[in-house]
This record gives sequence, structure tokens and C-alpha cells, in this order.
Amino acid sequence: MNELSIFIDESGDFGEYNPHSPYYIITMIFHNQTEDIQPAISRLNRELSYLNLDNMCIHTGPIIRKEEIYKNMSVNERRRIFNKMVAFIRQINIRYKCFYIEKKHIADVVEATGHLSRQISQFVREHYTEFLCFDNVKIYYDNGQVEVSKILSSVFNALLPNPIFRKVMPSEYKLFQTADLLCTLELVKLKWKNSMFSKSELTFFGNIRDLKKNYLKPLSKKEWF
Repeated sequence: MNELSIFIDESGDFGEYNPHSPYYIITMIFHNQTEDIQPAISRLNRELSYLNLDNMCIHTGPIIRKEEIYKNMSVNERRRIFNKMVAFIRQINIRYKCFYIEKKHIADVVEATGHLSRQISQFVREHYTEFLCFDNVKIYYDNGQVEVSKILSSVFNALLPNPIFRKVMPSEYKLFQTADLLCTLELVKLKWKNSMFSKSELTFFGNIRDLKKNYLKPLSKKEWF
């Protein structure tokens, strides 16, 4: 059975525009199940275990902002965890796509969901024949936001023959944690382009040259255009 798995995460909320949350982003990770990524997952788990992070769900935002379990870690310790995840992504055969809106140009939740639905629909139509190559297309989401669940259901049910939806726990799938990292990095890229970097982001990533060289450029090779 030829199967495509799509892991989905989001950044932001559908509330009113706030300078601290200027964008809403939906990120999709596409994995052809014939590509075995288990050795890379096992390697990542071993390396995280060496950092005393056994069975840990890696949540990228708190790593950058020095929150939650990372609040007592130095920036070098937090970068080490982040870099382990980045190395994992570079090793595995996946593709990703980010869809986003800038909330200051959006009137309400109806307009927001409409814009995102159209972006995702256009992408699926552009790659329709590639999607049809798979016997099954499974969509994994944690149902974190009702609006996103509605967008996914309406778009994929309308465009694909028999999409299968799965609710997931983020801690159970490294590819869901990968979606989280790439979603966060897309937000970082948008904020950098618009000179909106926070103090924590500047501290974590340093200068723009390092951000582009170490993260944005290498991971952009995985993007599905």
C-alpha cells in the first residue's frame, strides 16, 4: 500500500491582530511511507537521551524563548537541542509547505479561514497528480484549533478521493515535532524580513547571516514548491 502521511502544525491564533502575533501559519510535512526514516528517528532519540531528554516532545518555540523545561538552560544548551532536530530534518526524505496570512490585513476569522483554504486548495490542485499516486493520504493533526480542523476537512475531502484523518499526540511523532520546528522557523523568517525580531530570537539566532546559513538555506531544500 503506497501511503502519503501529512503532519500538520500551526503558529498563531485567529484572534484580532496583535504585534506580538502578527501572522497565522499552517505548516505541512509530507512523508512517503516507502521512505524508511526509523533509523534517523532512533539516532535522534539516542542523541536527545544523551542530553537527558528521553521521550521528550521537542517544542521549538519554548526552546527559543527559554520557557517551560528549557527555562534554566543556557543558550548553548538550547541551541544544541534545536540543532539536533535540524540535523534530523536534513537527514530524512520529506517535503514541507507553509501557508500563512498576515493578520493586520484580515478582518475576521471568516476571512482568515477563507484565505488559508484557498492557498491550500491551490497547492493541492497544482500537485494533484502527485497526490493521486498514493493509495492512501493520511492527515495527522492534533485538533489544536477548530478552525484548522475545518479547513483541513473541507479542502482535503473536496479535492482528494478518500483522505484519512488521524488525531495525534505531538509527543508520539517526531514528524509532528518537525512540523512544529519548520512552522516556528517560518515565523522567524517572516519576522526577520519585516524587522520584527524579538529579543529572545536575536539572542538565540544571533546575526542574520548565521540564521540564513545554518537554518533557512539548508532547510529550504526540503520545501515543496
